[in-house]
Amino acid sequence: MNAPLARKLRAVSTAPATPLRALSAAPAAPLLTAAVLAAAATVELAVHGYPDRLPIALILALATALPLAAVRVQPFWSALTSSAAALLALAPYQVFTIAGLPALLVCLYTQGRHGPRLPATLLPLPFLGYAVAGPGDRQVTVLVCLGALAAAVTGLTRRALAEARAHSATERAIAETLQEHAARGERARIARELHDVVAHHISMIAVQAETARLTTAGMPPAGAERLLAIGDTARTALTEMRRLLGVLREDSGAEPTRRPQPGLQELAELVDEARDAAGGATRLIVSGRIRPLDQGVELTAYRIVQEALTNARRHAPGAAVDVTLHYSPGHLRLRVRDNGPGPGLAAPQGSHGLTGMRERATMVGGKLESGAALGGGFHVTVALPIPPTEQTPDEEKTS
Repeated sequence: MNAPLARKLRAVSTAPATPLRALSAAPAAPLLTAAVLAAAATVELAVHGYPDRLPIALILALATALPLAAVRVQPFWSALTSSAAALLALAPYQVFTIAGLPALLVCLYTQGRHGPRLPATLLPLPFLGYAVAGPGDRQVTVLVCLGALAAAVTGLTRRALAEARAHSATERAIAETLQEHAARGERARIARELHDVVAHHISMIAVQAETARLTTAGMPPAGAERLLAIGDTARTALTEMRRLLGVLREDSGAEPTRRPQPGLQELAELVDEARDAAGGATRLIVSGRIRPLDQGVELTAYRIVQEALTNARRHAPGAAVDVTLHYSPGHLRLRVRDNGPGPGLAAPQGSHGLTGMRERATMVGGKLESGAALGGGFHVTVALPIPPTEQTPDEEKTS
């Protein structure tokens, strides 16, 4: 059981104790009560007499009252002993004491509330028989037996209600915990979306401002300073956004966007944007049998390419970038490689960008690799599985 769920269960199971409940919960309460009732039963027998039955009357009175001392540790044996002694005292000996009645009721109630369920159900049955056809003083017998039945039934009812409340509280706690986990996962997904989309466009602003400042001939110094300020502001905003992403992953409750999600059909437009923004050569190379894929796979591929292009513009400005998309049997393989300076200046392995790409690939059952490319530069390579239903019959035979 996890810690939040355990805290919820402790909270719902903790009830404020009343003074009477606190007094009855004292460790010595059963022993002292049993001693007082046993003494009261002895005095009652001495007052009433029973000269011919005094020894057996005293034994039965003590056997009815004293088991109360062990009712917390042995509820079944306490209830069994007190019940047997009470039944014998009612008939055939007819020496039942009023002081023994509270002990009998408490033992039967505790057995019904905390003891084994089957004995708690069977123990009151002899009292029902005594109430219907028992010998002796009918009025006393009926009152005692009905009281015993009521105590046992009350204990069983309280147990059933407590178990129902505990079960309901457990279900509520589990449901709240599941909702929290679902909300946390949704916030993480929103964080990835924000990083992929917003970081892409902010990086484009920074790159375009820097490119305009360096490539525009005859630009006045004031214009160059403003473009430099635009680039610095965009980079600062990007840094602040990445700092806030950690908060969003855990604490934010923002609603997801309802715009249609992009797919592989928009890759050409994405590559054109990257080429215009970076001022370098950016190519899209597609091979294999092209066909529409599952929307989740296409969105994952698009976002990974988008983030990889953003990293290339940020860490290898001006470098040529190749985006390779290959449809193979069972897999969609994509690779984004630049010919920049390599991992020394490329995105660090623990960055939000690479982490988000790896999470996206894992969510659809894919695998992502990144690092130094052969011959220089940096590469991001991903293999995304294609469900069998999306393969053509020829491809299924090949695979």
